[in-house]
Amino acid sequence: MGRRRHQLPGLCRRSRTAEVSPSVPAGKPVIAIDGPAGAGKSTLAASLASHLGLERLDTGSMYRAVAYAALRDGVDPGDASTVTELAHRVGIQVGPAVHVDGVDVTGELRGPAVTRVVSEVAANPGVRRELVRRQREWVATHGGGVIEGRDIGTVVLPDADLKVYVTASEAERARRRAVEAEATAHGHDAVAVASDLARRDRLDSTRDSSPLAVAEGAVVVDSTDRSVEEIVEEVLKRL
Repeated sequence: MGRRRHQLPGLCRRSRTAEVSPSVPAGKPVIAIDGPAGAGKSTLAASLASHLGLERLDTGSMYRAVAYAALRDGVDPGDASTVTELAHRVGIQVGPAVHVDGVDVTGELRGPAVTRVVSEVAANPGVRRELVRRQREWVATHGGGVIEGRDIGTVVLPDADLKVYVTASEAERARRRAVEAEATAHGHDAVAVASDLARRDRLDSTRDSSPLAVAEGAVVVDSTDRSVEEIVEEVLKRL
């Protein structure tokens, strides 16, 4: 997959009738990483960003931030119009820590309350449109980067320089999520974790708006029983 000058989807080439947003400058690659929960997207994205000296955006945290804001404000996550309005006005900063309206909520985002409702929030077409707009804006502002999520290669950045779909066995994904939950003191019943993963897989892959899928031209990587170093080496060969 060769490097090429990037035109973000949804951003028009210059014309007399359209206001033009800048395309991503040449020089930095745009790497899209997709996959289900627990597949190892974040670990791979962080390692690739470190190797290449790029910024990284975890789009899943953006959806969790909106879900958190809905719970904070007493908004029913299933109230599509109200949650969409909230997505438009809420302040979200994603980095090593995640801030919602200026407050560090990193610890709360992986808790059971947010996890239970995030798939419903993420299935909201209005929320997705607003967050996709912000994600493309982030790429344009940073001039490239490593972007991870569930619809990056299929919807957000279909012309990315490199698209990677990361997967792993259900048992391995559940184990990783249980370890993560234990580390963040959110409880880690293995059966409950596996059940929740299956529920989220079903919701994410069957939703009408931007379902989880392997993007055309994506490199598919199974991270089960593989070290992150092995996977990074494999992926870097594709750039």
